[in-house]
Amino acid sequence: MKILLAAVNAKYIHSNLAVYSLKAVTRSWGAQVEIGEYTINQQQDEILGDIYRRKPDVVAFSCYIWNRRIIGELLEELPKILPGVKLWAGGPEVSYDAADFLKEYPQVCGVMRGEGEYIFRRLAAYYIEGTGTLDGIEGLTFRDAEGNIRENPDAAPVDMDEIPFAYEDFFEFKNKIIYYESSRGCPFRCSYCLSSIDKRVRYRSMELVKQELGRFLEERIPQVKFVDRTFNCNPARTRELWSWMTEHDNGVTNFHFEIAADLITEEELELMSRMRPGLIQLEIGVQSTNPDTVRRIDRTMDLEKLSEMVSRVKGFENIHQHLDLIAGLPGENLESFQRSFDHVFRMEPEQLQLGFLKVLKGAKMHRDASEYGIVYHGQPPYEVFSTNWISYEEILLLKGVEEMVEVYYNSHQFEQTLQKLLERYESPFAFFRELAVYYETEGYHAVSHSRMARYEILREFLHRKGWTERLYDQCMVYDLYARENLKSRPEFAADTGKYKEQLKEYARIYGRQVHIEVFELEDGPMFVLFDYSRRSPLTNEAGVEVLK
Repeated sequence: MKILLAAVNAKYIHSNLAVYSLKAVTRSWGAQVEIGEYTINQQQDEILGDIYRRKPDVVAFSCYIWNRRIIGELLEELPKILPGVKLWAGGPEVSYDAADFLKEYPQVCGVMRGEGEYIFRRLAAYYIEGTGTLDGIEGLTFRDAEGNIRENPDAAPVDMDEIPFAYEDFFEFKNKIIYYESSRGCPFRCSYCLSSIDKRVRYRSMELVKQELGRFLEERIPQVKFVDRTFNCNPARTRELWSWMTEHDNGVTNFHFEIAADLITEEELELMSRMRPGLIQLEIGVQSTNPDTVRRIDRTMDLEKLSEMVSRVKGFENIHQHLDLIAGLPGENLESFQRSFDHVFRMEPEQLQLGFLKVLKGAKMHRDASEYGIVYHGQPPYEVFSTNWISYEEILLLKGVEEMVEVYYNSHQFEQTLQKLLERYESPFAFFRELAVYYETEGYHAVSHSRMARYEILREFLHRKGWTERLYDQCMVYDLYARENLKSRPEFAADTGKYKEQLKEYARIYGRQVHIEVFELEDGPMFVLFDYSRRSPLTNEAGVEVLK
């Protein structure tokens, strides 16, 4: 008997913590339970072929909004190539409408609802050892021998310390992100989020967490992403873990946390100020700065304190901050979203993520959708089309803004250029909006572009506006070399022929692992050295030095 836990990830660099946790609770059965990880970018036939070659008797899929479609296709085809295979599903995408899912896919035996560790351990025993019955396994919705859909009572919440460490062989995670869970549940009740369903936060014991984090440090894992929903909701625990990480820092590993910035304490600030640059990075959900919207989504947030904490952390210059906004929330029209965007943009996060409301099954927002006039896609990821406050046309505009922010801000490839450009705009949003409209008007929005092409399009945009100052070209040249030592100079770079002798002398002194660029200013030439061996751990920019 062989059981295959199948995960279909959004990207190759991702891993699926859920299937590794399920595998961990069944280690005593060894090779009879194995994992197959795939991506949504793979061809269906490639995934089917791999599953077929493994010859499983049971396949259990881990279902999320990003893989629901492809898993549906796989469920349709697998019985054709593996007659008699038992198909199961679990995960947030099927837990809240399990009976409907089984009606849609009559070839599926059942669904594991909610937390899967206890459920899967008993289901695996049922298949491998022949012990127990399906109607005796809490948390299952299943099809009985007569084909009737039966729903067992919910399973008890999992004791976090009973889950074995998910990772055995770190070699298979080379070049992949490792995910780690030290708590489950969230004390807040944001209506768009599934985490709000479990309001009681359960923790893995501190001793166990430190022991497991020590494994990551020993293996020198590049990045560990905590999936805890609000990591810093317990100040004492946060301080203890961050202190431990600071003391045991291996100089390599980065820890990523989702936090509420308005909960940051003075003690935590002092601790963060002493951390190695790049030891931790913070993801902070702002979502909206509109008080009415914040109230409508049942969110608790002190915006003034959040802004202050983000600013103070930024002042340390050692911690990457990623701030999130959600478009399409109730109570927020385009003008309100622009205010939210400008407010968050001016906090100068390293990343500004512009997301769109997803109406998830099981979340309160799913029940509130008709009240707020929320029209959303009927297929995963159930993204908003329009609401009582914002039109589909405006959502499309924001999609364009999202792309421009990703390309021109989050990439950190246009730092100096953006800084100068935004001096001409009262609103940062207005710039990204105008650029997004330009991309669409010129037909650039649906085309893949090289890095250099992005500079050329921006330059073309500026020239159309009559902004032809040499300063913008200089900023672009600076930004290009701050990222990499170009093999060929851009056409808009100044001719440095008259400085040939000085540049040769600098090259003799500083070697070939650097680039030296000349910028002609009003008071004479400025020689700037870009050192690619000294990159910023926050932005990956080269170290920069003005030469005398």
